Parts: sequence; C-alpha cells; structure tokens
Amino acid sequence: MFSGKDASSSYIIGVGRADITGPAADVNMMGYANPNQVSGGLHMRQYARAFLVQQGRNRILFVNVDACMGSLLVKLEVLKVLKQRYGSLYDAGNVCISGTHTHSAPAGFLQDVLFQITSMGYVPETLKAMVEGIVENKQSIHIAHESAAPGKILMNKGELLDSNINRSPLAYINNPEQERARYKYNVDKDMILLKFIDANGKGIGMINWFAVHCTSMNNTNSLISGDNKDKGYAELLFEEAMNPGSKPGEGSFVAAFAQSNEGDVSPNTRGPHCIDTGVPCDNVHSTCDGKVHNCIASGPGKDMFESTKIIGKNQFDKAMSLYKNAKSHVTGPVHAVHQYINMTNQTVTLNATHTATTCKPAMGFSFAAGTTDGPGVFDFKQGDTSGNGFWKIVRNFLHGPSKELSACHSPKPILLATGEMQYPYPWQPDVVDTQLFRIGQFLISAVPGEFTTMSGRRLSQAVQEVFTEAEPNVKFESVIAGLSNTYSDYIATYEEYHVQRYEGASTIYGPHTLEAYIQQYKRLSQHMIKDAPLGPGGEAHDIIDKLKSFVLPVIMDTTPFGYSMGDTIVDANDTYYQVNGDTVSVQFYSGNPRNSPTFNMTFLEVQRLVNQTWKVVLNDGAWDTRFIWERSSFMGNIRGISEATIKWDISLNTPPGKYRVHHYGHYKWALNHKIYPYTGHSKVFNVQ
Repeated sequence: MFSGKDASSSYIIGVGRADITGPAADVNMMGYANPNQVSGGLHMRQYARAFLVQQGRNRILFVNVDACMGSLLVKLEVLKVLKQRYGSLYDAGNVCISGTHTHSAPAGFLQDVLFQITSMGYVPETLKAMVEGIVENKQSIHIAHESAAPGKILMNKGELLDSNINRSPLAYINNPEQERARYKYNVDKDMILLKFIDANGKGIGMINWFAVHCTSMNNTNSLISGDNKDKGYAELLFEEAMNPGSKPGEGSFVAAFAQSNEGDVSPNTRGPHCIDTGVPCDNVHSTCDGKVHNCIASGPGKDMFESTKIIGKNQFDKAMSLYKNAKSHVTGPVHAVHQYINMTNQTVTLNATHTATTCKPAMGFSFAAGTTDGPGVFDFKQGDTSGNGFWKIVRNFLHGPSKELSACHSPKPILLATGEMQYPYPWQPDVVDTQLFRIGQFLISAVPGEFTTMSGRRLSQAVQEVFTEAEPNVKFESVIAGLSNTYSDYIATYEEYHVQRYEGASTIYGPHTLEAYIQQYKRLSQHMIKDAPLGPGGEAHDIIDKLKSFVLPVIMDTTPFGYSMGDTIVDANDTYYQVNGDTVSVQFYSGNPRNSPTFNMTFLEVQRLVNQTWKVVLNDGAWDTRFIWERSSFMGNIRGISEATIKWDISLNTPPGKYRVHHYGHYKWALNHKIYPYTGHSKVFNVQ
C-alpha cells in the first residue's frame, strides 16, 4: 500500500506553458461547424500547458491545450520533434495531448475530411502554431522537461454547483433506473485537482478536471479565445493570482483547467428556451414550433460574455479552494500504457453467450440538428430515429450507406456514411489512441472523444475496479481526460444511443461503442498492473502529405491614399472614467493578422506613463482587451484595406493616470509580396 508522506511520494516534476494562438483572421473556428463563424480578431490567447511527472525511468507528459480537441495530426507532428530532440524518452505511449474543447479557436488541425469541411480543408497556419507552442525550443514541453526537479503532488476533490447542466436529460433517463439512483445529479459535479509543489514546498503548478462544455459563447462569436473563455478565463485568473504582477502568459506558475466527460454537459444553466417566446422548448426534439433554430440554451448572465465570466469564475473559485486545502499526497508508481486500436471492428462480449461488433463510422440525422448550445439548420431535429425522405435523397446523391452499415448502426438513421467515404482521404478516423496514465493512486483515462456523463462514469468505474481488485488497500481516484490524442466524436451509452439525441447520433462506431472502450481500458489496466507488453493494435495513419487546403492566402494590404499602416482612423477620447466602467476604443489601418506570427507576440498593448516612462500594463491576452479586425468594405476587400479596432474595458481597479493604446501588426506589400512590421498608437488620454 502507498500512503502517507514516505519516499514514494516524491517525484521529478516539471511544468511549462506557451502560446499556441492560431490565425486571428479569415479562418473558420472549430466546434460549432458553422461556416459563417470565421475568426476576426482576438479576445484571449490560446496556450499549451505541459505537466511532466517522472519516477525512475518511467515518465508521463500531460499537455492541456486551449483547442477544441486533441488531434492525431498534431500528436504525430509533436512526436516527430520529440524524437529528434529527446530520442526515445517520449513516445505515443507516455505523451497525452488533451483539448479543453474551446469553440473559439481556429480550425484546420484535424486530418479527417468531415472536420475540414467548414474550414476549407487543412490549415497549415493553425497546425504550425499549435505544434510550435507545444513542443518547439523554449515552449511548453521543452520548459517542463528542462525545469523538472524533485517535488511532490497533492490531490483534492470537491463539488462545484451552479456551473453545468445536462443538455440531453431525455437520453440520460433512458439509462437504467437502478444505475441512475447511485448518483445525486445527472451530470458530474465533482472537480478533481492535482497540486504540484517543489522540494521547498512552493507551488509550481495545478491541473484540474471538471466536466462542462465550453459553449457559454455561441456561434456568433468571431474572436479567438482560450476555451470559449469558460476554462480559459479560469486559467487566466488562477495564473494571475499565482504570478502576481505578471501579464497573461507570463510567470512560472502554470494552471490548467482540463476537460472530462462533458459530452452531454452544458454551461448554459438556465436551460433551453424558445428565444422568440421565452417558453421552454419541446423536450423530445429541442424545437420551437417544430424548428431547432429558435431553441437555444442560455447561461446565468445577461449576455454570453457575462455568462462566460460567471462560469469561469465559478471554476476558478472552486479550484483555488481545492488547491489551498489539498492535503492528500499522491504516492506510488508512475506508469503509462497505450495502444492504437481499430474501432471499426472491435468484438464486444455482451454476456456468456452473446457478442457484438462495432461499426465503420457514420453520423445520424440528429447530428445535423446540433444542440441547444448551438442549433443546426434546415429541418433536422434531435431524437430522430427514422430520418427524412428528402435528406435521404440528398444523402444518397453524395454516398448512400450500405445495408451492412445501416444494420450495424440501427436504430440510427444514417445521414453521412463517413466510414465508407475515402475521397480525398478518410472522412472520420478508424484507428484511435487509447491511453492510461497512473500517478500513484491517481488514474487518468485519456479518451479519444466526448464521453457523456454516464459513459464516463461507467468507464472510470471499470478502470478503478480493476486496480482496486489488484491492490485492495489503495484508495484509487479515477478521472476521464476527454478529447485526448485523437478525435472520434461522441461516446453515448447503449441506452442513450437508442434515443438518438445529438450525442447518440454522433456516436460514430455504433451502439456498442462504449462497451468496446470499456473492454479496451480494462485491458489497458490489466496490462499496466502486470507490467506486461501490449501488442501493436492498429496503425496510426500519418497522411499529412495528402492533406489539402483551400484557404486562400493573403494577397496584399494597403491603406487609402495619404495614410500609412498603423495610422488612427478613430482616436481615443481625452478622458475616461474608471467609476463608469468606460471602454476605450481606437481604430487603426491594419494589415491582415494572418501576416503576423501570432505565436508569442501581441497585437496590442495598453501602456501607462509612470515616471516619464511608458509601462505596459495589459496585452492582447487579457480579459479586458479585444482586438477586432475586419475589411473596411467590399471595395476595401478588393484593394486590401482593413481596420483593426482595439477595445479596453477599464476596470474599477485601474490606477488613474495617463495612458495610450499601442497596436502591432504586419502587412503584405503588393509589389513584392513581402511582409513588413508596423506599429501605431493612440493619443495620450486620461483615466480618472
């Protein structure tokens, strides 16, 4: 048994953080699959946060990224760099890249066609920013590796209320009543936290897991942000508290708010209502007058920005309380086990006499209905188990499903037979990562998709039971790390699948998907306990050389005659009042942000005059600033004229004084297509 504060509680630990912000303009965002949601500026930066734990020769590396999900494409590119730099120290088995599930970050970093449709294919700029921030020199993994030193890990867990609800309660109640009776809520309310301290007892990092979709901001948002700002805002608050005086992205303390089994979990705690009448939506199909587009869930605030801030602050407050009161030492071995498996042909043992198999990928009709966090279009509805005749004709024109595929996915009516569509490359993955980490009594099941509440409970419990049977004197904690390494959409329970809400319709390997994963993670657990090697399983396909991109490059940037890049169009006022919560707004002639290496730079600074020297007090990673970019007009778009508006919401704790707003950017000159930097600044103004 591992217990107390003996030598087995000491580890080699390291943490690191780096900017992974992708293109801040002209690129579709990933999450809502809305072709009209195109990036047009920046609210908060995205970061990768790496946590290294080593004991003897065994090590694990958990990387939490402010991205919609983990990606096989990103992981394979990261592993290439790690092999060049560190040899065999890091591999697919001991490196986990987990997405926080922001719906406000650029798309184009997954290699499957379905996830590239709204992003116009693969986007090299997005992939480059993510990989460099995760693994390049002096970035998150490199910092964690180089800073690794003896330390300890403490653990704490507690209940967080008023921050999440179940967005598919009708599917949830289809689970067995006896099983539901074991739980107080229809979503997981527990936050579980690891506290990293060095040999002197000083905190160097924190990571927690809490299940909630990052959809406080809806699909009208066009500003890039770390995790729809829910978790990103919480990370910002925690790191500001632990790195006093530092600006966002600076300071040695690293705080990550990771994702768990959020598949059916929403932050929009007021629930879904018809936005035209205010009455509750139809409970079965989430419609208003038979249509989905008016059935939208809302959060606790007066608008999506305030709701985001409330949910983020709730997570920060709970995490800080757990961090300060963490006393339980994590003790015992460090271990990692991993296997690629082909999820399209897994045989599942149902009972002593019956087996079943998983299926090639397919998406149901209710997938196109979207959710109450982000409704779809046309006449699709959730809970559709029969399909629509018109859309079946449209589907068959694209690619009708085979009889075998339809039978395998029953009762799901198939809208997209993605597993039978291979042009120009696969539409959805067949091979996925399965991975299990152990740090003493703490177990992390890194799963390649979005598990619903009950799916996550079943898998987590199954893993915990295997370890408890082998080591009955250890009190294990088991957590789901969602959206890790590969993205394979949703994983609903068998019972939820038959209701065919959005989550069931998006469970791509058929009704027995969850059972296959439980079977696999129990196998991983058993091999970890026995320290026995696993077979190779499936083969991860590296198809980066085949990927296609249809995102047009920046052609040129110009200004109207008589103006230069960085000149002000609308300048600041002379005076602003702190007590009024005034907003400073300055507009500049701007280059396209895609010209700029958004990675490790800033588009703006708020500067204060202190002892005759301009001191930077805020940059574009702060909550209170926004960088908004747009083409000035139709002809402006043809001529390459664009404008950047910088906004600063003055907080009540802003010191009175003289300030100015500084803008940084890059433009592409039409004559030689070279890129040049420029700057601009507002006039000096007073804050009183």
